[in-house]
Amino acid sequence: MSLIAFDFDGTLSDSEMTVLLAGRAGVADEVAEITERAMNDELSYAESLYQRAELLGGLGEEEVDAAFDEVALRPGAGELIERLQAEGHHVAVLTGGFERGVERALSKQGVEADTIVANRLPMAGGRLTGEAEGPLIEGTKDDALAALADDLGVPMASTVAVGDGANDLPMLEVAGISIGFVPKDAVRPVCDAVVASMFRLGKVLEGYDVLTVAE
Repeated sequence: MSLIAFDFDGTLSDSEMTVLLAGRAGVADEVAEITERAMNDELSYAESLYQRAELLGGLGEEEVDAAFDEVALRPGAGELIERLQAEGHHVAVLTGGFERGVERALSKQGVEADTIVANRLPMAGGRLTGEAEGPLIEGTKDDALAALADDLGVPMASTVAVGDGANDLPMLEVAGISIGFVPKDAVRPVCDAVVASMFRLGKVLEGYDVLTVAE
């Protein structure tokens, strides 16, 4: 068994949850700028998320739900998750994004991740508080990957990390196999392989003998 850890926004999904929420809060440009700076490693992820959450403060629950309903998996992502699980691998989503959006997108495709490690946007009185909480704000994905591998009894050499942005760098640097999904310039140098589609990702995983070659 291998442990396959996916980032979500920009990797399993081409959605960016905070941008979708920001569109409904009327702060899309401000949030997009902060997101881009964080993904290019110009701003710490924690600082960027706290800034974006603050801009989203006051957004109502109906608008939040509508934004999360827009989150979708990339073409072929659901099928690849099912294929990995069918071959006995543990599929994890390690994301600085939000649990509700991840779960919503997976359920729409009728698939589940074995583990989801994600953040949350707390609500009070039916509105976002402007705060953010969760394990992957101050915590980093290398620690999350190592902890999960230890829990599962999987050696780090048998882990695969797939991501695109600067906050994925820690897990990409420690994983047995590191794959960039249309990675940012700061991320590309640490990647063992780079792909731009779920089809190509499947082929790369076949090349590393993580998956059986498809008939």
